Amino acid sequence: MKHKGKLELPLASIAEFCKHWKVKEFSIFGSILRKDFGPGSDVDVLLSFQEDAPWGLFEFVDMKEELKKIFGREVDIVEKEGIRNPFRRHEILRSREVIYAA
Repeated sequence: MKHKGKLELPLASIAEFCKHWKVKEFSIFGSILRKDFGPGSDVDVLLSFQEDAPWGLFEFVDMKEELKKIFGREVDIVEKEGIRNPFRRHEILRSREVIYAA
């Protein structure tokens, strides 16, 4: 898939992940979309879940491990509804790229 970043995105794996974990929107943000993204960079992922997805800490650990396998590198997950800082929220939402939407 063509996107602003430098990493080839495995769209079929991302869609499968989203369906399994009841993700309604999957976005990337941060260095993956900038020129400073490199071999040691992690992937910042913004997730928004369906209302019937009551995930807790253990599920987030599983999600992170699954995404690490999909991308082949470290992943940071941010839950869209959990961003409390209005400045951080604005910056993430302004700069993100939506990859999957249900």
